[in-house]
Order: sequence, then structure tokens, then C-alpha cells
Amino acid sequence: MQTWLRRKSIDRVTDHEEGRQLKRTLSWPHLIALGIGAIVGTGIYTLIGVGANLAGPAVLLSFAVAGLVCACAALAYAEMATMMPAAGSAYTYSYIVLGESIAWIVGWSLILEYSLVVSAVAVGWSGSVVEFLAGIGVQIPAALAGGPHAGGIVNLPAVLIVFVVAGVLMVGTRESATLNAALVAVKIIALGVFVAIALPHFDAAKLDPFMPFGFVKSMGADGIERGVMAAAAIIFFAFYGFDAISTAAEETKNPERDLSIGIIGSMVGCTIIYMVVALTAVGALSYTLFAQSPAPLALIMRELGQGTAAGIVSGAAVVALPTVLLAFFYGQSRIFFVMSRDGLLPRGLSKVSPRTGTPIKTTLFTAVLVAALAGVARLDEIAALANAGTLAAFIAVSVCLLVLRKREPNRKRLFRTPLAWVVGPIAIFGCLYLFWSLPQRTQLWFLVWNGLGVIAYLAYGRRNSLLGRAQDA
Repeated sequence: MQTWLRRKSIDRVTDHEEGRQLKRTLSWPHLIALGIGAIVGTGIYTLIGVGANLAGPAVLLSFAVAGLVCACAALAYAEMATMMPAAGSAYTYSYIVLGESIAWIVGWSLILEYSLVVSAVAVGWSGSVVEFLAGIGVQIPAALAGGPHAGGIVNLPAVLIVFVVAGVLMVGTRESATLNAALVAVKIIALGVFVAIALPHFDAAKLDPFMPFGFVKSMGADGIERGVMAAAAIIFFAFYGFDAISTAAEETKNPERDLSIGIIGSMVGCTIIYMVVALTAVGALSYTLFAQSPAPLALIMRELGQGTAAGIVSGAAVVALPTVLLAFFYGQSRIFFVMSRDGLLPRGLSKVSPRTGTPIKTTLFTAVLVAALAGVARLDEIAALANAGTLAAFIAVSVCLLVLRKREPNRKRLFRTPLAWVVGPIAIFGCLYLFWSLPQRTQLWFLVWNGLGVIAYLAYGRRNSLLGRAQDA
């Protein structure tokens, strides 16, 4: 049993081998931009329509519920990240607090989360670009605009954007973070344009009936599970980008201060943005008119007779989605990097370039994996799996918060989660309820994925773990 729960030392969390340590180049503005870049993207540009289809105007409550659970998890992340300023996020915290086998499951879940998010967003970006180019008279052949399931051969734009983002990240973390911050500013301005134009058309009558499908998840006559919580379980996808910030701990100049600012600042800012934009959308146009649209905000602009503004919002989506790609791709590559450095994945992936200070092999490996998914896989039916993986990570971090408060109450905490014994349980049980609210097929596939993870751990990770070898020596 002790072998399964062997733990890394919290006091040596920043001790790493020469050539396998990341360069500290980021400050708190980079972290906030990274978080907002990850969070404000697919969620507000597309998921508001999906959520409205499941909850009606009560999608506002869905955003609030998902935001509350994520806020509690973010507070737990902030305390853990400042105590353990190393790459790896929930995987690293679990390895130190809960043990190696739990850390593997969490890391395996994060791989699921990041891989599916990056691939799904790349496909979404591809659709926006194809539509945008068609609008200016440039046609991409159908065979190169979608995977086999969509009648094509390969989704070439999705593959290309993945490798472009990989190239940006390989140039240097600070350089990619600076570019990300500029693109984030563009999409925030576009959302401001949407609110400024649509808000004067707000009509409270459009919010009635407010909760047509009830609060708890229930199966409708059309076979679709609806309700406020069903929408919240999907909308949750829109909030969890702050996890990518915690993966940047090892590359942050002043992690003890900047990580908590980045995590909480981006979460608060994005929750406000989401609530304002969602309220404006459902008040300006009946949700039944945009619930099925892949680009609901642009549709609302067109319905209000604002064609130019619709073009601005659509163009911003083309800009917005690569920032989401960059943030989640960054997180994915760092999870692979840290698991490799610990010996749970092949060690060759964790070499850092002395010139750029980035793990080039890990970044290329990640690019090949997610490009293959984005290019040919059918993601629409499995993208919700990303939510399941994230919920598992959030639960683990919240449990780590409480366990460490009990195990080491006197250890120095530069950021202390307020009301930890209230916030922690809210995050844990809130995530469990959201997991229960996911479609049953998603829950089943998540169990299958983790079953494969256990096999991979027994076959490779457990035998090659550096911690295990050190303890056996």
C-alpha cells in the first residue's frame, strides 16, 4: 500500500535536475492574460447558445453555478500553487499530498482535458476561418476543411493552427505570453462592442419563462437532458482555463505573489464578463432564436440589424480561439513535461532547450497528438469528456487543500484560502454534482479512459517512476 501512495517532498518541490528546469520569465499581467485567454473564448462565443438550448434564460443561473464552483476551486488552486510553485498543476499537488497513484489518475485526467480542449477548439477555429474566408471569396476544398466524419479527408486548417501555436510556444514562453495578451485585448474590445450595441435592446419580457426546463437535470421528450444543472455541466467548459495558470508556476518570476493574483484575477474578471454578456444576449433576443447557432453573438447582432458589428464579433472569434489554443496547449505540454521529468512518461520528453528555456520535444509531441485528433477525429460527441477530466482535477486539488490544512496546519501559506473548510467542500461536492449532471455516455467514457490509465500506469509509470527508484535504492 505504501508503494501506491508514495509521496514527493513538499520541501523539495523546486529542486530539479540540470537541463530539466523551466526558465522564470512570466509576471502577473502575463498570468492574468493567460487565464483570460483560456477562459474567454469558446465559452462565450459558442457555449452561450448551447447553454440557452438546455436551460433557456436560466442559462444565467447556469453560468452563476459553474462560476461559483470554479471560484471555490480557484481559491484552492491559489493556495496550493503558492505553496508548491512548480509546473504540473493538480498533478504535482496530488503527487505531494495524496500519493503517486492518485497523481497519475489526475495527470491522466488532465491529459484528457487538455488534449480534447485543444483539438475541439482547433476544429472550432477552423470552422470560423473557413466561413470567414468564404465571405471574402476564398474557398477551401471540402476535402481539406473537415475530417472523414464530415465528408472530408483531413481538417487542414485545424492541423495548421495547432502547429502554428506550437511554434509560437517553442520561440519562448514570455514571447508567446506577450502575443497572447495582445490578442486577449482584441477579443475583450469585441465583447465590449457587442454589449454596447445589444444592451439598449434589452427587454425583460424575453426572460419569461425564466426556467422552462427546471433546475435539476431531466430527460426531455426529444431525448436531450435539459435543466439549469445540465447546462452548467456543459458551460463549466467555459470557466476552467485558470488551471493553465497553475501549470505556469515554475516559469513565474515571483510565484508566491503572482500566482494567486493571476488565478483569482482571471477568474473574477471572466465571471463578470460572462454574466454581463449572457444577460445582454438573452435580454436582447429570444433564446429560441439563437440557441442552435454555432455563432450566437454574431447572429444576435445580425438580427438587430447590425451587420458590421456581427462581422466584428465573428472576426474577433477568429482571433479569440487561438488564445484559448495557446493557453491549453501550453498547459498540456507542461503536464507531459512534468510527468516525463518524474519518470512516469518517457524521460526524453523533459529536456529543456538551453536557448529558449522551453521543452521543445514535449511541445512537438503534444502538437502531433492534438493535430491528429483535430485533423481526423470526431470530437463533437466526446468533447464533454474534457469537463469530466477537469472536474476530477478540481476535486483532487480541493481535497489536497483540506488534507494539507489538517496534516501541516502550521506550514507557511503566502495565500490562505478564506473559510477553507467551507470553500473546499463546496468545490468538491459542487464538482461531483456537475459530474453527475454530465451525459451518462460522457461518464462512461471517462471511466473507460481511466481504466486505460490504470493499465498504462501498471505497465510503465509505476516501474519507471524516479521516486520509486530512489526509494528502492
